Amino acid sequence: MQVIPVIDLKGGVVVRARMGRRDQYRPIETPLSPTSDPIDVARGLMSVHPFKILYVADLDAIEGRADHRAVLARLNAAFPQLTLWVDNGIADPRDAECWLDGGWGHLVLGSESQTDGALVRHFAGHARVALSLDFRGEQFLGPPELLTDPASWPRDVVVMTLARVGSGAGPDLERLSAIARMAPQGRIHAAGGVRDAADLAALANAGIAGALVASALHDGRLTGTGLARL
Repeated sequence: MQVIPVIDLKGGVVVRARMGRRDQYRPIETPLSPTSDPIDVARGLMSVHPFKILYVADLDAIEGRADHRAVLARLNAAFPQLTLWVDNGIADPRDAECWLDGGWGHLVLGSESQTDGALVRHFAGHARVALSLDFRGEQFLGPPELLTDPASWPRDVVVMTLARVGSGAGPDLERLSAIARMAPQGRIHAAGGVRDAADLAALANAGIAGALVASALHDGRLTGTGLARL
């Protein structure tokens, strides 16, 4: 089980994500960090556990505003041992190639940002590209062809259940298991609802390869001791 901490960037700082309601996100307040600055928050997360990957949701870029490449550069410089997975709303092949050539990290193609399945198919075999299948409730956010064509998916797939982000509702095991059955050779990562080590164990038992977590770390429900036991 690969546990991946998440930071959500908006206006240059880390914000607290709640159920995908981005207009309500506010700068994070957490016992892990003295400020909402991305470096401070990342340092706090790394104090919990020596994570290998940090997932960065660039909310401004996803919503078509300025991106946070300067913040990514700071994170790469401060934590060279970390691999960044970045969802920044890219939906154009040239933009994707340019971003990958820049060496920022791994590019996450969010289904909510795509107009069709062409970009995902183009990068399906790229080792530094992942796909996020985004859901709001029962609604899939993105072109339907993406959800029904697992042959076009890259190896790493995130199942993002926005309504469960920061909710403490638990992961959507039924949906995750169904998608894992569609892509038996892939690595499926759960995003949204993970509360504690018991949830991580349940995901592992269901064949899920990884989990994105944030609130459980900031609230102290998922600790370094619990992660070490896993």
